[in-house]
Order: sequence, then structure tokens, then C-alpha cells
Amino acid sequence: MNFLKALTVLSLVFVIACATVATEANLQKAKAHYKIGVAYLNDNKAQLAFVEFQKANELNPKDKEVLNAIGIIYLLYFDETAKAVDFFEKAVEIDPNYSEAYNNLGLAHERLGHFDTAISFYKKALSNLLYATPEKAYISMGTSYYRLGKYEDAIHSFKEAIKRAPNLSLPYLKLALCYNALGRYGEASTAMTYALTIDPVYKGDREKALEDFAIMKLKATGFEEKDIQDYIEIIKY
Repeated sequence: MNFLKALTVLSLVFVIACATVATEANLQKAKAHYKIGVAYLNDNKAQLAFVEFQKANELNPKDKEVLNAIGIIYLLYFDETAKAVDFFEKAVEIDPNYSEAYNNLGLAHERLGHFDTAISFYKKALSNLLYATPEKAYISMGTSYYRLGKYEDAIHSFKEAIKRAPNLSLPYLKLALCYNALGRYGEASTAMTYALTIDPVYKGDREKALEDFAIMKLKATGFEEKDIQDYIEIIKY
């Protein structure tokens, strides 16, 4: 009997060891698929990236970065916001301090017009002091405040973003929109000029910016189209 017990225990240990090896192998494969997906996404090959992320998710459904990446594709490339929300929520269930996913939840709700809800998610992202890129959440939060007509709150958010990323042009562009909405046209022009000056693409070239915004406006709709039209007007001050 003791021999049989010992043999059974050894068999169980062997099975567990094999399962552990298989699990580790799956985790490594999942990481490889994720990295390939990121590379595809950086090349703007969303569908190929999506396939790689799905493969990674099948191998490791508890990887928050994979879940977040799938959500990003649904949100920004496939225009399926509800599905994006589902994946972002799964990511924060796995890691309640995952600021990137909270920020993306905010972006998804902002796209749905749920600006107050979006702001709550941006604040949740910012509550994590280990968040490496808080300027993204501040810019997003400022945009939601702007949509609500809370221009002073928006200005505060954009300035907080600037404190953390002073060489980023986007918060200055957003500041220009706020000042323009408040009728503070001189400040709007100053913010726009500085944004174009520090932008690595435009380097102060207003004509190139006007050309690009005109093209962008052709593809834009809703709030984005209005923002671009305002950018064009501010550049022409």
C-alpha cells in the first residue's frame, strides 16, 4: 500500500511538473505573439496585430496588456466601442491599478459622449502615483472638460499635462481651443504658435500645418471636425 501511495504521489508530481512546463511554454508563446502584434500595430497593420493579440489571449487570457491592446484595436481601428470597453474592464479586473486601461476606458466613454464618466476614469488613472505617462490622462480629461464647456477646468488639466511633458505640442493645441472658446484670442494665438514651434513635424511651419489640418478635416466628423476648423481659424489669426 505504501508503495502504491508513493507511486501515486510521484505520478501526480510528474503530471503537475508537465503542466507547469506547458503553462510556462504558453506564457512565452503569448508574449511572443504580443510583441509581434505591437510591431504590426506600430506599422499601422491593425488586422494583423489583432490576430496576434487574439493568439496571445488564447494562450494567456489573464495578460492585462494583451486585453488592453485588443481593446485599443476595437476602439481606434474597428470602431467597436462596446467591445473595447469590455476588454478594458477585463484588464482592470486583473490589475485594479492599471492606469493605461483606465485611461482607455475614459477615451471609450468620451467617444460615447459620456464625458462625466470619462473624467471619473481619467481621475482613476491619475490616482496611481506609479503611472508613467499621466500627461495622457490629463490631456484626455481636459478634452472631456472642454466638451462639457468647463473651459477653466480644461485649461487646468492641460497645464498639468504640460508640467509633466513640456515638449509635447498637443496640450498647447488644446489650450488654444479653450482660449478661443473663451474669446481670449491673443492667448489662443500664442498657444497655437508655440504648439507648432515645438512640434517635430511642423517646426513652426504654419502653412504646412494649415495644409495638414485641411486634409484631416475632410476625414473628420463631429467634435473632431469642429476642433480642426477651430485650429485652422486660430492659425490664421
